[in-house]
Formats: sequence, structure tokens, C-alpha cells
Amino acid sequence: MLGVGVAETVKLIIAVALGGALGAVGRYLISAQVAQWFSSNIPWSTLLVNVLGSFILGALYQCGVLFWHPSDAVKAFLVVGILGGFTTFSTFSLDVVLLFERGHWGIGALYAVGSMLLAILGLVVGLLFIRSIFT
Repeated sequence: MLGVGVAETVKLIIAVALGGALGAVGRYLISAQVAQWFSSNIPWSTLLVNVLGSFILGALYQCGVLFWHPSDAVKAFLVVGILGGFTTFSTFSLDVVLLFERGHWGIGALYAVGSMLLAILGLVVGLLFIRSIFT
């Protein structure tokens, strides 16, 4: 947000907040519905929102490359807000694909595998940390 005025920054923050609320509600509604459809140990709802969010981000990104040039506030609302509230996996997926498209295969693969492993490790460490305090 360097070089952006206070009014524009506030506008972007409001766009992200409103979009984030909608994305989170969307994730909840889809997850609740999927849980009714499938009773399984497999987290189908998480898989569905991650794949759907990644698809939507890919479609929005390509529209932006080809013909659609929304304002920064609209981009913040849709990408950071709605899709960020819906799933952050979509942004991760875009980052990996862009690294690959730019020819950074090694860095892209390392980023993809490293992100997954470190995120899982971070979750485990967080679990163990709280367990060590409260049990």
C-alpha cells in the first residue's frame, strides 16, 4: 500500500473486509451443505472450496490478463476479500502456477512442497504448544 493515499487505503480495507465476510459465509454454507451430502472421514467440503476457489481465481486472473481491468478496490474485494475468506489455497495455487509459467520450476516445486509441509508443521507445532500449556 506504499504510495496509496489514506482514503484509497480505507477504501481497499473496506473492500477486503466486506469481501472476506462474504467469502467466509460462502465457505460455511458450502461446507454445511457438503457435510449433509457426505458422511465420511474425508474432508470433502475443504477439498471442494479449495478447488472451487482456485478455479475462480484462475478464471478471474485470466480475465484480467485478457480483457478485464477492474479497479484495485474491485480486485481487493474479489481476490483478497471473497476468495481470501473462502479459501487461501486459491492464492497459493496461483503463486505456484505463476512461478511455473515464468520458468521457475525448481522454485515453484520447492514453494509448493515447502508450503504444504511447513503449513502442516506449523499447525502441529501450534497444537502441541497449546496442549503443552493446557494439559
